Amino acid sequence: MTATGYQTRFGSLEDFDKGHVEPIADDVRHYAFSNCFEIASKSKPYEKVVFGQNQIYVLETLRAEGTSPWYTCAHDEFALVMDGELEVHLIKLDASQTVADVEKNGAVRVKGEPKGQKMGWMKLSRGHQGLLPKNTAYQFRAPGEPGVIVLQTCKGELSVEKWAEICQTH
Repeated sequence: MTATGYQTRFGSLEDFDKGHVEPIADDVRHYAFSNCFEIASKSKPYEKVVFGQNQIYVLETLRAEGTSPWYTCAHDEFALVMDGELEVHLIKLDASQTVADVEKNGAVRVKGEPKGQKMGWMKLSRGHQGLLPKNTAYQFRAPGEPGVIVLQTCKGELSVEKWAEICQTH
C-alpha cells in the first residue's frame, strides 16, 4: 500500500474509536493497548490514570474539567493537550513546600495554598505541550468544555492503575 492509502484520524472526547490491536500472527493477550480519550471519558476530573509504563516512567491521561488542585513534583513533567483548551498556572515554590527527589516519584498535592513567586501561566490547546518544572506548583484550569491531557511523569502516589478496565484482553 502506498503512503496515499493511509489516513490519519485524530480523536477527541466527543469522537474516538475504542482502542484495539491488530496483531500479525500473534496472540492479542501479549499486548496492552488503551485509548486516552476513552479513559478520560470515564474518569473523574484530574484523576491521573496510568495507560503506559516503562519501569518507573509512566504516561497518565487526565480528564481536564474545571480547576485542578495544586500539584508539585520533584522532577520535571510534561503535559500534552490532546483535546480542549487549558491554562496551566505556575508558582516557583518556597523550599518549605518542595519535595526532595529522594522522597517521592510522581506528583503530589501541594499542602495548603502554594507559597512562592508566581511564574505566570501557559495557554495550551490541542497538540501543545507544556513543561511542568520540578519544585514548581502547577494548577490546570479548563475554562470551557472538558478536555484531555497526557502527562509524562514517574509513577507516584497519585497515579491510578486501572489495567483490568482499560486494557484489551482478547
